[in-house]
Amino acid sequence: MTIASVRDSSDNRVSEEFDMEMYLSPEELDWQQKARKFAQRRILPTIEQDFDDKYFRRELVAELGAQGFLGMHISGYGCAGASAISYGLVCLELEAADSGWRTMVSVQGSLAMAAIAKFGSEDQKRRWLPGMAAGEMVGCFALTEPSGGSDPAGMLTSARYEKGRWILTGAKRWIGLASVADVAVVWAQTDDGVRGFLVPTDTPGFSAIPIDTKLSMRASIQCDVHLDNVSLPDDAVLPGARGLSAPFSCLNEARYGIIWGAMGAARSCLEVAVERVQTRVVFGKPLGAQQLMQAKLADMFVEYEKGMLLALHVGMLKAKGSLTPTQISVGKLNNVREAISIASKARMILAGDGITSEFPVMRHMANLESVRTYEGTDEIHQLIIGRALTGLSAF
Repeated sequence: MTIASVRDSSDNRVSEEFDMEMYLSPEELDWQQKARKFAQRRILPTIEQDFDDKYFRRELVAELGAQGFLGMHISGYGCAGASAISYGLVCLELEAADSGWRTMVSVQGSLAMAAIAKFGSEDQKRRWLPGMAAGEMVGCFALTEPSGGSDPAGMLTSARYEKGRWILTGAKRWIGLASVADVAVVWAQTDDGVRGFLVPTDTPGFSAIPIDTKLSMRASIQCDVHLDNVSLPDDAVLPGARGLSAPFSCLNEARYGIIWGAMGAARSCLEVAVERVQTRVVFGKPLGAQQLMQAKLADMFVEYEKGMLLALHVGMLKAKGSLTPTQISVGKLNNVREAISIASKARMILAGDGITSEFPVMRHMANLESVRTYEGTDEIHQLIIGRALTGLSAF
């Protein structure tokens, strides 16, 4: 999948030395090209200002739906039914523009829509999925709580059954899109274990307050959610979701997209660094002619290529239906960690200019710190991998 294969000839971009294009179908390459064009034309022109202004461009949601990007890995109900690798490539290109927009596609498609598609009734699927696929309706996924995100088994949000209705009480935190969502997938403790509920956000007692103090993901929305005796009918329950394995399966869908998306942010930083060292003259010659600069670029490029090969391998496993949670943890841990390292090296190469919004590097660095935290911290993924290696659980 050479970067040059889906770019305009006028772009100054990094060429990949590994020819991964041989593994991709024409359809997968078409999805990548469509996502790149959308990112370049609709996200990049305003993203620096949107980041500064903490502004979420709600109008782009319908445009993402029109492109087929929302729930694109789901079949039927207005969804594209695209391959796992196609979805990964779309995540790659959207996050090359900004992590917040890949996150939006992930929250909508891999979390909220996936929960309905996997565990919902036929009526629930017909009610919500077509509108969400079109971007006419927005969904959110309310699992994480203020007391801690890494231990969902200890959630305090509860649902009790009284007189033929479910009553939800509790709080959630860091819930993407909640303040603009039409429906929230809320996970709560019941007498029968953890269950999932579809909560229309205009239901009395549901409130979502955007978190305003963020220094990361500033062009997207994350919220505190409060559930104050929210009353729901019987058919609000996701019938196929029982226990934590249900939300975990959705999280694995989202983690898969991160494996690809993080490499998009890394690629953006690498491209900026390469262009900068070719055009900035220091000590009488281009900065790129200095041995130390070439060493940094070589290290960045090698880790980027390794990350892309890992993403492709994970995508092939997912397409075969043999991808395991441990393999997803390997991909998420490695690719986010290396993307952060690549962004940091790019910032050093750009020197003082690297901290300005004239370049996307600091924005990517800030965003990647959020990506590193959500859908499992480094430590959680290390423990998942360690458990697989030793057969012993440390958490």
